[in-house]
Amino acid sequence: MKILAFESSCDETAVAVVEDGRRVLSDAIASQASLHALYGGVVPEIASRKHVEAIAALTEQALQQAGCTRGEIDAVAATYAPGLIGAVLVGLSFAKSMAFALGVPLIPVHHIRGHIAANYLAFPELEPPFLALAISGGNTLLVDVRGYTDMVILGATRDDAVGECFDKAARVLGLPYPGGKPMDDLAQGSKGGVYQLPQVHVDGAELDMSFSGLKTAVVNLAHHAQQVGEELDRAALARDFAQAVSDALVPRTIQAARQAGRKVIVAAGGVAANSVIRGDLEAACRREGLKLYLPPLRLCGDNGAMIGAQGYYEFLAGHTAGMNLNAYATRDIAE
Repeated sequence: MKILAFESSCDETAVAVVEDGRRVLSDAIASQASLHALYGGVVPEIASRKHVEAIAALTEQALQQAGCTRGEIDAVAATYAPGLIGAVLVGLSFAKSMAFALGVPLIPVHHIRGHIAANYLAFPELEPPFLALAISGGNTLLVDVRGYTDMVILGATRDDAVGECFDKAARVLGLPYPGGKPMDDLAQGSKGGVYQLPQVHVDGAELDMSFSGLKTAVVNLAHHAQQVGEELDRAALARDFAQAVSDALVPRTIQAARQAGRKVIVAAGGVAANSVIRGDLEAACRREGLKLYLPPLRLCGDNGAMIGAQGYYEFLAGHTAGMNLNAYATRDIAE
């Protein structure tokens, strides 16, 4: 089964053709990162307009790379939530038009379900159940993946997503947007242990997290150093920040897996590319005797192939939609 898949939830326009949920025939991506870097973050209106400009040509590119015609497409999948609402609407609307014109089913896919499914493309042997740590610019979730389409949130951030915090910290340190990779690169220049950063525990919800205080602490450290004329150890602060994030994520991930009775852990999302988090997850899983799947870096960020992968399993579960399907800025992964 060949699925034409669309992803446009933020600042990447992505179109892919995926076969049977596991084989990527093409994965075309048009990134807007350099454009939004001028503003220090994504400008929603600009992102939406750029999706409109790119999506038709990108679809042609994806079909050509896959070596298939429109007539060989069996279904169309698209991100319908969550994300920047204008951006999501562009991809979803185009996907609707393609499904209608081709006379094939339209499959709605939750963006975070797609990130989790990216691992199916890299690891053919991976099957649910497992515990997923989904960490990206807009989401931070601990998800019990009981089946391909049966998922329950066990823990989540109460405020800022961890990826957003990386971007804000990077801006304070004078690094470009998006901040994840520049922060990771800068952190390699120090062993850290210089700055003491806060850890937050949510009473009555041990698996929930909070990152707003961590972000504020970095801002305050940078401003204080500037005000008193002290030199900020940028590499050490980047390293200590990454460690503080990892110290919030990794123990809770292990605890969630233990609580759910899972022996397999999967990481997903753009922040899963961070070297400190990856290293700490690997070490923790070795200690606990757990199997860990880390997506290759190319599948951590937003892409169309992950939507095609999850779309296949949504289709098998009977999750298709009509032309009245709407887009949503927020949506529970379990819905």
